[in-house]
Amino acid sequence: MVDKDRIEGAGKEAKGSVKKGVGELTGDDKMKAEGSMDKAEGKVQNTAGKAKDKARDALD
Repeated sequence: MVDKDRIEGAGKEAKGSVKKGVGELTGDDKMKAEGSMDKAEGKVQNTAGKAKDKARDALD
């Protein structure tokens, strides 16, 4: 079973990548920065979910 943080984190990473790309294409520095922040936040959340999965697997 995959932790929900992994799924949500992957979604945020994808959203951040798209947002950053649109910001780069349009020259919108604010959108580009928001995309980078979303991507980083998603990566952290995904990593936390992986840690929870490993802990759960270790207990099983």
